Amino acid sequence: MQEYADKDALITEIKKTANMFISEFDGIPESDKAVRLEEVDRTPQEIIAYQLGWMKLLLSWDSNELAGKEVVTPSPGYKWNQLGGLYQSFYDQYQDESLSQLTGLFVSTVDELIQWLSGFSEEELFRPGGRKWAASTPSNWPIWKWTHINTVAPFKSFRSKIRKWKKLRSLT
Repeated sequence: MQEYADKDALITEIKKTANMFISEFDGIPESDKAVRLEEVDRTPQEIIAYQLGWMKLLLSWDSNELAGKEVVTPSPGYKWNQLGGLYQSFYDQYQDESLSQLTGLFVSTVDELIQWLSGFSEEELFRPGGRKWAASTPSNWPIWKWTHINTVAPFKSFRSKIRKWKKLRSLT
């Protein structure tokens, strides 16, 4: 897994990969947002909804902990071995949004996430135990790792999914 020298390096990578990811949706017509192709496991709408869902979860885990609420990971009603249902809840939540709206939500959520990260000290971000929610699984990951696997990593892997989708769609 990619590592980061400091908070600024993590933020820079999130910005870079988020911009590359969301720019892949340029030129996709609204009428195609829910088109499912056999060779790609998600529609364009679902791909963005997945990203929004995970970023919003990260932010909610932290805000709930800071408000003294119990944090349930990954989300109330879901266990780590039930992620398919969680993903479906993301898709359902954003199904009525246009691609333009989804793109705008994505950009504003990335901005919100970067602002959130900026508020952490290097120690809080990079050492295990920076937040209770981050230590809620046996892996006891530091916050940066939770952030990476829910932003940079899927921004890269899902970028290839949408590129494949676009290529296949152009052939139909």
